This record gives sequence, C-alpha cells and structure tokens, in this order.
Amino acid sequence: TERVGPGKPGAAEKPTPGPGKPSGAEGQCILGIAAQGHPAPDGRWIRRVPVQPGKFYRFQADWQAKDVSSPVRSVVMRIGWEDQQGQRSAAPEYIPIFGPKTSDGWQRAVGIVQAPEKTAVARLELHLRWTSEGQVRWRNIQFAESAPPQPKKVRLAVVHHRPRGGKTPQDNLRQFTPLLEEAARQKADIVCLGEVITYCGLGKKVAEVAEPIPGPSTQFLAEQARKHQFYLATSIYEQKGNLIYNTAVLLGRDGTLVGTYRKVCIPQEEIDGGVTPGEQYPVFDTDLGRVGMMICWDVHFPEIARALAAQGADIILLPIWGGNETLAQARAIENQVFLLASGYDFRSAIYDRRGQAIARAEKESQVLVVEVDLAEKVYWPWLGNWRTRIWPEAPPLFPPRR
Repeated sequence: TERVGPGKPGAAEKPTPGPGKPSGAEGQCILGIAAQGHPAPDGRWIRRVPVQPGKFYRFQADWQAKDVSSPVRSVVMRIGWEDQQGQRSAAPEYIPIFGPKTSDGWQRAVGIVQAPEKTAVARLELHLRWTSEGQVRWRNIQFAESAPPQPKKVRLAVVHHRPRGGKTPQDNLRQFTPLLEEAARQKADIVCLGEVITYCGLGKKVAEVAEPIPGPSTQFLAEQARKHQFYLATSIYEQKGNLIYNTAVLLGRDGTLVGTYRKVCIPQEEIDGGVTPGEQYPVFDTDLGRVGMMICWDVHFPEIARALAAQGADIILLPIWGGNETLAQARAIENQVFLLASGYDFRSAIYDRRGQAIARAEKESQVLVVEVDLAEKVYWPWLGNWRTRIWPEAPPLFPPRR
C-alpha cells in the first residue's frame, strides 16, 4: 500500500484484538489521513489489485471525517484502471461515499464496477484533499469479485393537461381522474402533474385557492395514488398561517403524504400575488429510489437541481407552467438524473441522464409513460461515469457572494 501527499497519511492503525477475539471490529486496520495545515492537500492511500476485463467487482469502505466542510469534494474513493504496461486503460470510477450508516455511526461507501476492456489492474485510492485542517479515517476496506448489479426498472409518467372550464379547485382535480386511470393502465410507478393545478384556469386570486396541506386537494390526490398504487406529484398553493407557498406534494402508493417542497425561486408575478419563497431542498426515500421536486421557475437556476442531486436524487419531478426546454435538458445532464416535467405552456416530457427527451407530449391531455433502469450507468467519452464523478470535481454548493 502506497502513501502519497501532499497531506499526510497517518500510520495505519492496527488495534490489538482482545483475548479470544478475532481481528474484526475490535482489531481491524484503520487507515488515516490528516491535512495538518497544508493549504491544498491531496493525500491518498493507494493499492493495486489484479483484475480481469469484463468482470464485476465490489469496492467498499467505512469512513469518518472530522473538520471537513464538504465531504463530497474532499473525501474521495476512486478506482483507476491500468493495462499490463501500467498505463491508463479507461476513465476512473468514483465510488459514492454516502451509503447506509453502520450501527456505530460510520458512513459506508460502496460501489459495484465492471473492469473495462484491456484492463489488468485496479488502482484503489482513498483520498483526503482540499481541506487545511480536516482528517479522515477508513476501515473495513474490501475489494472483491461480485455479481453484476441488479437492474432497477421504474415506469415514469407525466400528464400533459391544462385544466379548463372549471369553477373550483375540485373541478380542476376531477379533470385528471381519467388521465390518472390511463397512467395506471400503463402501469406507471410515479406520475407528475402540472403546476398549481387547483389554480390554473379558474380566474381566481392566489389567496382564494390557497389551502392547508394536508387538505381537500391532497386528500383527493391521496385517494388517486392509493387507488392506482403509484406515487403522485403536483403543486398547489399552500396556506400556512399568514403565508402562502407554491408547494409541491408527493403522495405515496398507499396515499400517505411522503413529503412537500416549497418553491424557492419565485417570479415577480407570484411575489405580487402574495407567494412566499421556500428555503429547503428535501429529497425523499421511496421504493423507487431517491426523489426530489422543484417547481417551474426553479428550473432556470442550476442551484436547485444541484442541491437535490447532491443529496442523491435519482429522479426530479418538475410541475411547470411554462419555461425553457433547453434548461430542463441541462438540469438532467449536469446532475445525471431523470427529470419529469409536466407543463401547460411547456411541452411535458421525460428527460434521461443524457438530457434526451425519451418521451414528449405532442397533444393536449396526453399521458406519457416510459420504463427506465435507474441502475444503468451512463459512460461519457473521456469522462466515464459522470454521475459519480460530478461531486468530487464540482465547485462548492452555494459559494458566498460578494
């Protein structure tokens, strides 16, 4: 095992097992790295392991960091691929560092990778970098041949429908009933509807349709989600005390309220209508994967989608009135997520991690359903798997402004 600086890898810790105890939890080897005041360290532990092209391998380690402000940039677990001559044979693989936590509070990083063609050696690397006072410890480091990762097929759906002719929020909601039935007929797992569906087309003021969450509209949506056994998302105007928010709701297969997101980027037109911006960027665990939401004007600002993707969002739902389709594509590409956009003056579409519209509405009241594999990796020329490479190389989230 090599130790490389700057940044100082500490000596490997090898606790002595107690009497009669194996070299396990109490006696495992721990590798540490400490920055020790260096302004821009990049210390690493390296070990080279022979591999066979085409076979799959599991790389796993537990880690703890101290005084590290941005672990996704500073704590790096990477595999470099080398041919028999020791030259690079393919782009490196980055292992996602935020997996499940262990029972004693360590963070687990784990990934299954396939050795590329013409590869003879995997160069396993554990890094600490770009933190002047931070330190990291690694344990339970494993690299072994593995079965291929299992596919994770999910059926994504958007509904392209502008409510018309209604007089009440419930009138608008009822217009979606046959469209949701069609989504269920096509075996959708998750469905995205448009923005503020209980306001669109009614000719009312925002305050006249705002309601609490949970409330009558979320109850209707919950019944639909429960009936069809899919996740269902849209946005409505939420009344919370004296404040009004444009709030996206995610209902679960059983009709429970999985979570809400309050629109952060508010255009002047909504500000004039009394809408308050939200402040949080929640991501929700589901049986499909991690799901985030943003609303309409949010798509014009890269920070919102980036904040969701940084928390591991696999899917981003976008109820939208109208906007720039190119920006929706960009949010999908730059964050390597599936993006479901359901709009009125925006052609509803489902974008994949390449930014391609794999389904796009061509007419009113259309239901689009496509099956994707969330476990599939997208490899870009020269870059490799961009989804895992983004975070160690991206700028810090929300840098301070002058």
